[in-house]
Amino acid sequence: MAETTEYLDAQEADGLDLWWRAANYLSVGQIYLMDNPLLREPLRAEHVKPRLLGHWGTTPGINFVYAHLNRAIRTRDLDMMYLIGPGHGGPGVVAATWLEGTYSEIYPDVAQDEEGLRRLFTQFSFPGGIPSHVAPETPGSIHEGGELGYSLSHAFGAVFDNPDLVVPCVVGDGEAETGPLAASWHSTKFLDPVTDGAVLPILHLNGFKIASPTVFDRIPEDELLSMLRGFGYEPHVVAGSAPVPMHHLFAATLDRCLDEIASIQRRARRDGRTDRPRWPMIVLRTPKGWTGPDTVDGKRVAGSWRSHQVPISDPRGDPGHLAELEEWLRGYGPEALFESGGAPAQRIREQNPVGQRRMGANPHSNGGTLLRGLRLPDFRDYAVPVPQPATTQGEATKVLGGYLRDVMRRSAEERNFRVFAPDENNSNRLGAILEATGRTWVAETAEGDDAALAPDGRVMEILSEHTCQGWLEGYLLTGRHGFFSSYEAFAHLVDSMVNQHVKWLKVTNRLDWRPPIASLNYLLTSHVWRQDHNGFSHQDPGFIDHVVNKKAEMVRVYLPPDTNTLLAVTDHCLRSRQYVNVVVAGKNLAPQYLDVDAAVVHCTKGIGIWDWASNDQDGEPDVVMACAGDVPTMETLAAVQRLRAEFPDLRIRVVNVVDLMRLQDEREHPHGLSDAEFDSLFTLDRPVIFAYHGYPWLIHRLTYRRRNHGNIHVRGYKEEGTTTTPFDMCVLNQLDRFHLAIDVIDRVPRLGSRAAYAREALKSRLIEHRHYVTTHGEDLPEVRDWVWRS
Repeated sequence: MAETTEYLDAQEADGLDLWWRAANYLSVGQIYLMDNPLLREPLRAEHVKPRLLGHWGTTPGINFVYAHLNRAIRTRDLDMMYLIGPGHGGPGVVAATWLEGTYSEIYPDVAQDEEGLRRLFTQFSFPGGIPSHVAPETPGSIHEGGELGYSLSHAFGAVFDNPDLVVPCVVGDGEAETGPLAASWHSTKFLDPVTDGAVLPILHLNGFKIASPTVFDRIPEDELLSMLRGFGYEPHVVAGSAPVPMHHLFAATLDRCLDEIASIQRRARRDGRTDRPRWPMIVLRTPKGWTGPDTVDGKRVAGSWRSHQVPISDPRGDPGHLAELEEWLRGYGPEALFESGGAPAQRIREQNPVGQRRMGANPHSNGGTLLRGLRLPDFRDYAVPVPQPATTQGEATKVLGGYLRDVMRRSAEERNFRVFAPDENNSNRLGAILEATGRTWVAETAEGDDAALAPDGRVMEILSEHTCQGWLEGYLLTGRHGFFSSYEAFAHLVDSMVNQHVKWLKVTNRLDWRPPIASLNYLLTSHVWRQDHNGFSHQDPGFIDHVVNKKAEMVRVYLPPDTNTLLAVTDHCLRSRQYVNVVVAGKNLAPQYLDVDAAVVHCTKGIGIWDWASNDQDGEPDVVMACAGDVPTMETLAAVQRLRAEFPDLRIRVVNVVDLMRLQDEREHPHGLSDAEFDSLFTLDRPVIFAYHGYPWLIHRLTYRRRNHGNIHVRGYKEEGTTTTPFDMCVLNQLDRFHLAIDVIDRVPRLGSRAAYAREALKSRLIEHRHYVTTHGEDLPEVRDWVWRS
């Protein structure tokens, strides 16, 4: 402590403290005031908002760090972004960006004058205004503060392939208790000091959540530091409450950390990579509600849980509270912080970096401004030959791996594309990508390890869906492209993160200053119908339902039935912007239906009649057999083939769905079919037997407004599963060809009594199937060897 007591000269220390006081004043003002922003007159009840919303407790620490980062940027000319994890530190970052001028540049009605200040205060957590957290509306932000746990993975995602970028990331001590944050500490094992930038974690310990103490604040310091060192960091502790010593101590510590980062990068880039470096981080311990009122109503506030949200609860109705609020605000000395017209004082303006060096104006925090399209190969070059529909077999994701390999190769120079897989890249048959790049790995290696491990690799694998998702979001939000592959059942682990990302996209759609970013692309494979070897725990197609709940203009769901349709869909998704695209495709050998030209047409339409499988060309069909998904498509075609052999005069129309949102009304989704289009495919009054990949009720949700909805009968997954054969999985859920054929017999009245024997034969085949699989451990030969014969 002694050597840092006077680390800053008096002018530097005074400037930092002045800026910090201004940011704190503005933060309190946003929470409480709707008028009298400069306290030109005594504070009255009508100057206070009727509803007090927001969080004060964490904000002064966030402002303190921002002030010091500004100094570091100015003195070192740093390319720096600022991420904060504490949930509702919004008033601090809004205040900071207003002080540095970026807020007023984007929102001219919130100018740097008294009227702008009034607007700044009134809009916060106010109808028609802005949220209380760091939202898309906040300049410089890529991190939605509404949910905890993702800040550190977002920060690392931002610096991958950004060698000059430094991202200080404030991790709240409440946030540090979450599972996603706990896993993301390991991101240093994937950070290459040659090709990537640097993250400076700042663990902010202020002691309390809403009411409870935080775990990280209450464990002994040696235990905490041992844990952080075990994660691979070199922690530096800054603790205290007296502003002047804290300014000196934090400035010295921050400079030391930035020197260490520069030294790590310089050695790696000059001398070549060595062992994994121990990256610096800061443990910042300050009082909760620092600089706020010590007591309110005789109870301790500063340094306690009572300062977490709104420390003075009723200044509008309680004259004593109003006086305490005025004393608090005037304690920051607003007359010294702002000029007569309301602009920040000259001394405060001097503390800010200029231009794009301001953290609110850093272009990486508005990634759409930096986004460049991928140089994609022609997916047709990877197409598999299909001489006749459903007579050949192929592995869709294995072929897709070759396409993605060449996407990776074409992006090698710009380094703007990565693949993220929670330890499942090869399992999902995408191993060809490793011919173009390695698996990212900066940790220790041992003899016999996979040769693909490489510090500069761009296949990101960690057995944490949360961390992969956070990395990818940070990567996309800073202007790059990515692709996420996952076992279908475990995509649910990031349900909540998808919520946050979709909400971010929705808000940015109405912010003209935020250009679109690359879409978040999911490939869900190892799916429910081919998880027969892993069993019930791995069988869940519900991620689709979760995504479909989101706002229609933000989500797309594709179920390509074979390899060539998967290639066409993936190419489309990689070109798209501002969506969450979910693609579901199997990785196992499966029938191939469409050659590449037919696949392009079919995927462009998103839904269509397969005339080669239909026989109703000369009139209305007796039944429509619809399907969405690779296994449902196969079972539908097998049922159609059996029915046509049994009933040659039965007119069947086969409709295949690739783009699931085509089923929805055009008034509800941009891809939706008009009523006339839907009726032309599915008729007005004929039975529709729909074999669907996921939970059957989703199809009913998407089609409930359609005139023929009453005749739509859906088969899908209904929570029946175990370790069994692939076809038996279909039988357990009654999605198999035999049940589908029985459905047709039961719903086409004109088949009459002649269908009785066919129905009995189908039921007998189901019994024979059960006996065969339990005896032989594999499916019936007619199922294993099935091909389409017209």
